Amino acid sequence: MHKLTSLEITQALASLAQWRLDADKGAITRDYQFADFAQAFGFMAQVAIASEKRNHHPEWFNVYNKVRITWTTHDVQGLSSNDVEMATLCDNAFAAIRGAAA
Repeated sequence: MHKLTSLEITQALASLAQWRLDADKGAITRDYQFADFAQAFGFMAQVAIASEKRNHHPEWFNVYNKVRITWTTHDVQGLSSNDVEMATLCDNAFAAIRGAAA
């Protein structure tokens, strides 16, 4: 595992349009909004299970139907491919929850 270069980060963010780069922290962050707390908690549970399997855990904050999630890799002191994979997983989980609710 290596720290992503500036070019790799730019390329990754092209497919993660809703994610914001915090260059000072070497992290990416996104805010999600759900219909209610149950949806938000369900999303967090899915991400928690995937995080445990990969031994890569987010920083996150939840209030009612909102979840803010941040990914960084402490071992490389910045972003790694693990963060990009987990951000993509989060986006896919969010899309599935939103689609199921429609």
